[in-house]
Amino acid sequence: MASEKTTTLKEFKDNLLESYRKEFPNDEPTICAFAPGRVNLIGEHVDYNDGFVFPMAIPLGTMIIGKALDNSTNNNKCYIQTLSNDVDEPKSIEVDLTKEISRFESPKWANYVVGVLALFLERTKPEKRQSFRIIIATSVPIGGGLSSSASVEVAMCTFLELLYQYSSMNFQPLSKVNKALLCCKAEQTYAQVPCGIMDQYTACIAEADHALLIDCRNNTSQSIPMKNKDVCVLVVNSNVKHELVAGTYAQRVQHCQEAANILGHKKLREVSSIEELEKARDKMSSVIYKRARHAITEIKRTEAGAKALINNNYNEFGRLMYDSHESLRDDFEVSCEELDQLVELARSVDGVYGSRMTGGGFGGCTVTLVKKSSVEKCIDTIKKGYKGTASFYEFEPSNGTCSVNLKKD
Repeated sequence: MASEKTTTLKEFKDNLLESYRKEFPNDEPTICAFAPGRVNLIGEHVDYNDGFVFPMAIPLGTMIIGKALDNSTNNNKCYIQTLSNDVDEPKSIEVDLTKEISRFESPKWANYVVGVLALFLERTKPEKRQSFRIIIATSVPIGGGLSSSASVEVAMCTFLELLYQYSSMNFQPLSKVNKALLCCKAEQTYAQVPCGIMDQYTACIAEADHALLIDCRNNTSQSIPMKNKDVCVLVVNSNVKHELVAGTYAQRVQHCQEAANILGHKKLREVSSIEELEKARDKMSSVIYKRARHAITEIKRTEAGAKALINNNYNEFGRLMYDSHESLRDDFEVSCEELDQLVELARSVDGVYGSRMTGGGFGGCTVTLVKKSSVEKCIDTIKKGYKGTASFYEFEPSNGTCSVNLKKD
């Protein structure tokens, strides 16, 4: 098979359970939580502009397995370990529940976990806090633009909900939207990435066989069916890594906010038309103008894309995908040579409706809408023409976060 095999939820659970038992042979976990990654079909770099985004959850995700510990014999400590080979050392940390939880300078991966823990604990009384042991594993390529960070955060929040449900009869779980908001705030505060709500929202709310048109201004969404089995979502990983924390992502957020301020708006979503931007062009630098032009036109493209998909107009959706990529490349300047090459190779294949970079950019993945009958040809064309080594995934829209039954099937 030309594309990567996606591990089933059961296979993922069985593998992680085996790892846990090897690490703790005299212990047995009682809780398991999963949250998916996502691919954004269109609507890039507009969630923090209060715009519309159009993602779907994917079968790849993060799973967390573990159990509650006895606070009295465990000194109120939590033990957190990751199995990922693509994060910084050390791979395990301890958190003392009797002390304030601060962000970690090292390892950086810990902030995505302890940030959620810290904000979650704000909802509990100190005497009700529950220590635990967990192991974390992810199948989402880190740095690939498929939301590995949000899948970790949401899986962690789901694990904590399950933990506190089992230990306290009075615990009230978060609503799906509030869970997404908590996880988003954790990433902003502890990982210090000025992200929008899209990734966490998708991981919490997504439905199988549907994409989500999310309004990031009021955190509402519409599920759009994607049940045509003759059309495939092909994700191609350039295997070029990016690091959003390095500052380029934050700079784009700042540029957009500067443009909104010049235009007299809170966010660029409030700009009524591209003509409004043109009238103020002489008030901003060429860079700020281009950033704003991308955000304003991308929000319009996303609304149009959702309508096209509802009407099964794949040619129109594909055209919008190409326009999106060109805007991200030329106006927002977050693409790279490898992503551009992947898009152009896909464009050359009959049966491909559209292709674009997806995620934060600076490497990562492309997303391509293609006829099922043309997938193999598309993969073969990219393998022959791409100067790097790509990985390929055929995805169907998946469900959001869930608990996983640890009992034998």
